[in-house]
Amino acid sequence: MAEITRPTVPLSTVALKCCCPRCGEGKLFDGFLTIAKTCNVCGLSFEGHDTGDGPAFFVMLPLCLVIAGLALWVDTAFDVPRLFHLIFWPIFIIGISLIFLRPIKAVMVAQQYKHRDVETYDQSAQQ
Repeated sequence: MAEITRPTVPLSTVALKCCCPRCGEGKLFDGFLTIAKTCNVCGLSFEGHDTGDGPAFFVMLPLCLVIAGLALWVDTAFDVPRLFHLIFWPIFIIGISLIFLRPIKAVMVAQQYKHRDVETYDQSAQQ
């Protein structure tokens, strides 16, 4: 059985530009985190490319571990008031999460495009 090869864009490009994993030019997102129905350049359908909670997990797990260590270090090194921790860390966590969610979601969609049987979901790939 012959291996199907699909044209792919490097993951770094997909992550930084949040672009189509096939052509590298079209927009992957319709909204902030809403995946577009199709690529506006090459017509690749993103139907069936569901990342679920994967991006949130891959952002929050390492982020929370790093933040816990940083919060302990800041508390012991600088003896800041508790109000600082209650205000600063949630804002910091939300900001960093929002920065990294789109690129990680784009990478997960690109990995699904590369490794899944997209012909089942994508009629435009058979052109």
